[in-house]
Amino acid sequence: MSESVYVVNEIVGTSAKSWEDAAKVAIETAGKSVKDLRVGEVVKQDVTVEDGKVVSYRVRLNISFKYHTEE
Repeated sequence: MSESVYVVNEIVGTSAKSWEDAAKVAIETAGKSVKDLRVGEVVKQDVTVEDGKVVSYRVRLNISFKYHTEE
């Protein structure tokens, strides 16, 4: 088995629909510029409230991707 190193970063996704959609948007957006994205872990969920109503869902995720050395 070969050895691997992974980088872990925190990102935040938002959606007017749901926490699931917020997570999906965040992962899909990060995946456009992050090579070898492997895992997304939801670490916190919250909502934005205006006039007593939920107006958006926010998800904080830790994402991990494989570290590649410059060759």
